[in-house]
Amino acid sequence: MLLLSGDFVIRRVPNPYLAILAVILAGSVAGCDREKPSGGQAGEGQANVSPGQAKGLGQFEYVIDRSHKGNAAPTAAFRGPDDTPVTLTDFRGRPLLVNLWATWCAPCVAEMPTLDALAGKNGERMTVIAVAQDLQGAEVVDPWFQKAGLKALQPYLDPQNGLLDAANSALPTSIFYDAEGREVWRVVGAIDWQGAEAKALLAEAGT
Repeated sequence: MLLLSGDFVIRRVPNPYLAILAVILAGSVAGCDREKPSGGQAGEGQANVSPGQAKGLGQFEYVIDRSHKGNAAPTAAFRGPDDTPVTLTDFRGRPLLVNLWATWCAPCVAEMPTLDALAGKNGERMTVIAVAQDLQGAEVVDPWFQKAGLKALQPYLDPQNGLLDAANSALPTSIFYDAEGREVWRVVGAIDWQGAEAKALLAEAGT
């Protein structure tokens, strides 16, 4: 069975049958689907609620996925804080944690302060970037950053959802790449980046 392969670690799914369902849903645990062009939040065909677990702002529910280990980072271009085009290859030379999120995604917003704290504490050992998947881009992301009071993260923009398409995942998804740009693991869903399990994952990756 897939759950015994070692590729996935399910967190906070109390029933084994629900755990299997969570994997079949391919990343819908604790996640949002993509934004509709009309501005809606939920996509069709995806669950926004973790099976068997009520969702709520501030809760951290996630899946750890190692099935993509060794894959090269995608080449899709997105926009940097200065509005210049960048790709993930521009960050090679040191470990990189890429968080795919959106302002309308409640789990994304819930984990953002802990991700900002991680970026502030680990800036010398790795790069942490948060790439917004909002279709309206800077129009909604920049005001959100101004209000959020984050200290380390900067607003990267991917309104074309190129990185999300390449990841074939839900929001939020955080992908850790080694210094050569190869994926090590990904977290699908919201995790407390200041918590023990996140620290263990980063230690596993040598950061």
